[in-house]
Amino acid sequence: MPARTELEEIDFRTLSSEGREALMVQAAKGYYELDRTMADIAKSLGLTRFQVARLLKDAREQGVVRIEIVPRAQRRPDLEAALQRTYGLREAIVVPNLRDDDGLIDMAAQAAGQFLAGLVPRPALVGVSWGRTMASVAYWLPHRWNDGVEVVLLNGAMNIHATELRTNNIAELFASAGNGRAILLPVPAMVGRAETRIVLEQDPVIADALSLGQKATVVCFGLGGMTPDSVLVRSGSLAETDIVRLSKRGAVGDLLGRFVDSAGRIVDTSLDARTIGLDPLALRDKEIAMGVAVGHRKHQIVLAALRAKLVNVLVTDEQTARVAMEAAHAGK
Repeated sequence: MPARTELEEIDFRTLSSEGREALMVQAAKGYYELDRTMADIAKSLGLTRFQVARLLKDAREQGVVRIEIVPRAQRRPDLEAALQRTYGLREAIVVPNLRDDDGLIDMAAQAAGQFLAGLVPRPALVGVSWGRTMASVAYWLPHRWNDGVEVVLLNGAMNIHATELRTNNIAELFASAGNGRAILLPVPAMVGRAETRIVLEQDPVIADALSLGQKATVVCFGLGGMTPDSVLVRSGSLAETDIVRLSKRGAVGDLLGRFVDSAGRIVDTSLDARTIGLDPLALRDKEIAMGVAVGHRKHQIVLAALRAKLVNVLVTDEQTARVAMEAAHAGK
């Protein structure tokens, strides 16, 4: 077909449906199979680049071209895209439910680590929470994932009871994997009196760590469920009776140690006044606010975080993603 100038370009309205489809196939074959540029295709078909782009768009929409995303890692791109559209997420990572909860945590943690390692530009300062899930993310971070990174702990993590989980070293593990430096928050997650929290937050060391948490544009945190084996219970910050009491008040889980209801609202203001760390509402202003949670016990806290827009990157499992989509479609 001889080349045309833009003044002589083909008027698509004069083409039959068969003729237009033939052009779609030619354009798609050149672009997807032969790796030609739109400019090259336009020149060979006597079209403008705008017309080629329109043909490629129509070819995808009409099923002439089908694009299948097949990640090497086990992922569910269909559910990821649905979550992003429905909840306005920057990114969603969904792993299939092929293993038990421990296996799911590892799969999600590995995906979270790969996401952090792939950020461009590399964030100089990253905020992290603590807990079993974050320990797993730290384990799966690629070696030297972010050379020289500073990692700040976002919420108090000193244990009151002895536990096998070293909660206060999560930031150190993230920083070590990135050949960087950790800034700790050497206080309990919760203290006995609101006045004590105020005094502690005025200490220069604590104030500096809290300020860095506010400044971090990239944060990664776990979402806690309402279970008696919660790390907040095991570390001594709460008693099992507190979990029961908070559940009765409508709590569905915690973010950064703050217990929220199904809409993401704080359920106990007196407990919140004794909790040290980043306010969950600050997560809405982060460039990357990545929540990581898998398993049936996390369904409701994930849904609450999505509704309240406290996450813009979600790493979760297929079943949890389906629960979130069903809730959106049901208007719940």
